[in-house]
Amino acid sequence: MQEKIRVGIINYLNVKPFLYGIKRSPVLKQVKLVETYPSKLADMLLSDEVDIGIVPVAVIPRLKEPYIVSDYCIGCDGPVASVCLFSEVPIHKVERVWLDYQSRTSVALAQILFKNYWGIQPLLEDAQGEEFRHLITGATAAVVIGDRAFEQRKQSTYIYDLGEAWKAYTGLNFVFAAWIANKKLPEDFLEAFNQANALGVQLIDEVVKETDYPLFDLNAYYRYNINYMLDERKQAGLEEFLFQLKRLRSQPVY
Repeated sequence: MQEKIRVGIINYLNVKPFLYGIKRSPVLKQVKLVETYPSKLADMLLSDEVDIGIVPVAVIPRLKEPYIVSDYCIGCDGPVASVCLFSEVPIHKVERVWLDYQSRTSVALAQILFKNYWGIQPLLEDAQGEEFRHLITGATAAVVIGDRAFEQRKQSTYIYDLGEAWKAYTGLNFVFAAWIANKKLPEDFLEAFNQANALGVQLIDEVVKETDYPLFDLNAYYRYNINYMLDERKQAGLEEFLFQLKRLRSQPVY
């Protein structure tokens, strides 16, 4: 029996269309699904615990052989809604920022925006525990991503959407995560896998119907906030982010 391809999946709402398509496609028989959160999945791809994953794009420079293997991604062209800086004071009054441990891409994006767009130098703290949002008080803010960001949108006074800020700063789209493999995979599998992703994106109405989520309008989220096609505009935004990421990592962290 042919060994199954280990596919890493992020357990966030924005990945549900992909998972919906994979589970309704013949490609499901060829894969073993592994579910976790973004930064953990990136580590698993680096250590070869999975063969392919929808991983934060900040991992690309760390991979020996990165292969972007699908026409689909988790991207945006403006507000993304689920990756935000939350604060009780305006951005120019923020002094300390807790950084969500679940995605290094979002953390790096925030650091780029602090320096080059907002022009602030807050003290940056890595959030190690599961819960850190209670620390958002006074001049202390936090970068929160994923489904927890929807919860935080109901609580914080100031919300700074990182996708919207990136668009204002660069004029470009942004790619938070892409389907990346750490080795060459069979072409017939990749074609079937791409078709599974396409199926999920085409069935967004069904995904919304089966998901009871009162905190945010998922129809708007999937159709307006998230852009799933890895088109030329996304690729240009990805190239710019990777360029700025390289500059960021070569400079001292303030």
